[in-house]
Amino acid sequence: MALPGLYLASLGGSLYYVIAGVLILVSAWLVLRDHPFGATLFWLVFLGSIFWSLWEVGLDGWALMPRLVFLAVAALWLLMLGQGAKRVALAGFVALLVIAGAVAVTSRAAPPAAALAASTTPAAASGEWTHWGGGAHATRYSPLAQITPANADKLEEAWTYHAGLQSADSHSAHQIETTPLMVDGMLYGCTPHSAIFALDPVTGKEIWRHDTKIDMSAGGRGVCRGVSFFRAPTGVSECPTRLLVGTVDNKLIAVDAKTGASCRGFGKDGSVDLSEGEGLEPATRGWINPTSPPAIVHGTAVIGSYIIDNASTRVPPGVIRGYDAVTGVLKWVFDPGKPNDHAPLAPGQTYTASTPNSWPPFSGDEELGLVYLPMGNGSPDYWGLQRTPENDRFSVAVVALEADTGTVRWTFQAVHHDLWDYDLAAQPVLADFPTANGTTPALIQPTKTGQLFVLDRRTGKPLTKVEEKPVPASTIPGERWSRTQPYSTGMPQFIGTDLTEKDMWGMTPFDQLYCRIRFRQATYHGMFTPLRFGSSVRTPGELGGIDWGSASVDEGRGVLVVNSNLMADWDELISREQADRENLFTTRDPRAKGAGKSPYRGAAMEGTPYGLHFEGFMTPKLGIPCQQPPYGFLTAVDLKTRKVIWQRTLGNAANSGPFGMALGLPLRLGAPNIGGSMVTAGGVIFIGATQDQYFRAIDEATGKTLWEVKLPAGGHANPMTYLGRDGKQYVLIAAGGQGSFGTGVGDGFIAYRLKS
Repeated sequence: MALPGLYLASLGGSLYYVIAGVLILVSAWLVLRDHPFGATLFWLVFLGSIFWSLWEVGLDGWALMPRLVFLAVAALWLLMLGQGAKRVALAGFVALLVIAGAVAVTSRAAPPAAALAASTTPAAASGEWTHWGGGAHATRYSPLAQITPANADKLEEAWTYHAGLQSADSHSAHQIETTPLMVDGMLYGCTPHSAIFALDPVTGKEIWRHDTKIDMSAGGRGVCRGVSFFRAPTGVSECPTRLLVGTVDNKLIAVDAKTGASCRGFGKDGSVDLSEGEGLEPATRGWINPTSPPAIVHGTAVIGSYIIDNASTRVPPGVIRGYDAVTGVLKWVFDPGKPNDHAPLAPGQTYTASTPNSWPPFSGDEELGLVYLPMGNGSPDYWGLQRTPENDRFSVAVVALEADTGTVRWTFQAVHHDLWDYDLAAQPVLADFPTANGTTPALIQPTKTGQLFVLDRRTGKPLTKVEEKPVPASTIPGERWSRTQPYSTGMPQFIGTDLTEKDMWGMTPFDQLYCRIRFRQATYHGMFTPLRFGSSVRTPGELGGIDWGSASVDEGRGVLVVNSNLMADWDELISREQADRENLFTTRDPRAKGAGKSPYRGAAMEGTPYGLHFEGFMTPKLGIPCQQPPYGFLTAVDLKTRKVIWQRTLGNAANSGPFGMALGLPLRLGAPNIGGSMVTAGGVIFIGATQDQYFRAIDEATGKTLWEVKLPAGGHANPMTYLGRDGKQYVLIAAGGQGSFGTGVGDGFIAYRLKS
């Protein structure tokens, strides 16, 4: 402790470690010489550490653990050296006090929640789940009410469907993030490699399966979040009801919802090519493909794409296309580089490269004829010198397009000149929002910055207060940066307070000391700290905030449900020379052939003066977060008062531990989460998402966990619910796991219902 403690002090950090380290060394020297004051001195250090710890963090059990547990064990060992009966008894008593105190503080009861109004939704409502977000407005709300807080603990597994997993190939992801649909008595889903299936909703038995013939050499991101259902106009004989889905090899296909057969009249033999107009060489295949289902408004299927991050300043264009949902004819194109030119390209022409893209699910308003796009930014995410005014206009913005023409109706930007990869990852939620002038049709946009922007979805004007606040300046030569950023001060925020040295964590004083030093070495000025040449800490990190699971709205009670993260990332811009030495090359770089794997998680950022290291802010080897828990939350917000009703930590430590080991400790840690929730008229929230692999039913009124089950692999998909022909309410979640979360790999779609 003494030597690194001295270094920490030289960086302006706490003096505790150098003082405690020196005193422990003196204590050890005395103990080795059997001096009676040796053990006493160590106990004085321990008692001083208790007072210092309480002064720094108060009665927070997780924060106290690395500060005191290791020293407590050593102090008790010294106390028992004499082996006297009284000393052993005293040591045991002190140990029990330490353990009881730690457990009591880390699992202390949550504060009481405010009462909720009864649901105003009619009981006899539809039991279907027709869109990825539940209904057309993407509230992830169901009017079903069979499952309630009174009986949710009686849920049991009804059936499991194994969709199958593709063997390893050139694809960058294989996780199942699918939310199935239930329409016309059939359950529809897809796999990461674009197989589509229909199931019996009551038994889980496969009715049909369409194994899409994809080009496995194309690369791409093997994710399929769902399919879109479309009921064709009267008079369409082929595929009167159909499913549209984007494929991993960059196609949009249509199949008959009843049989799974290709709709041959759609595009060319049932598919359209989304690679049209990209203008990139073969070496970049796999840098773009759709991962989310198209939004269908006014008979127009609107689809975007995932595009590789941080590879280069020259990546595929982030175009959004609108197709006739019956014929597959391309009706219009939204090219962010040429936003006023909606006509399809002539042969040989290309769209504007490296423009902002939109990869999450879209939302649509059939009455207004608008599609709402949550936009990202053009690559690379952390360097913006090459961006054009058009790119900056649409980057990290909600863009409302006319479904019939692709014309931009309005935009609202959540981050100006984004330099942090804060793309809008969440589907916009459309809800009736109470204001002083009555109920207004609103769009609620959750963000990676942990904020909720509430907009009039007709005009894009904020319905709650938004303030422009000053942010830190970039130190990158020539970089442009926005002097202010928008903060949604009229709604609750989900990013916590800025980190300080005392927030650093670990399992022992030693890794906590390492994290304190690393924090002091880095640049950190809170949210919107720009990356620099050297290390910096980013909060929120890559997960957000709020990621693609979005939020849910109880339409009957006017309650917004948000799952969120508090996780910091460690970033470092490095020289181009260092990036080359580390083999940080793109696939189109001739030097990539035969080059070894880079020793660090990073990106090439080809075309810039820098390469990039980026990772979670963790201790080396152990893999323990440097930021103290909790890391994940579930929150209920009253839309009328715009106040938090309750907030609870979400997830436990069962799947966490050093070296990537799962220690199985069911302590309420507040786990990182990716995926989303749904809420029902029965007053129950359902959510998987967490690193602990549990699927939970939560009381909407109090935040209390009513029921939980450990899934065979992580449930990193939004759940859904429906009414079976047997009259029972079913709840379903895909258990596919997530590699970066260490939650396994699975292919199961698991349905639950109340015990008979």
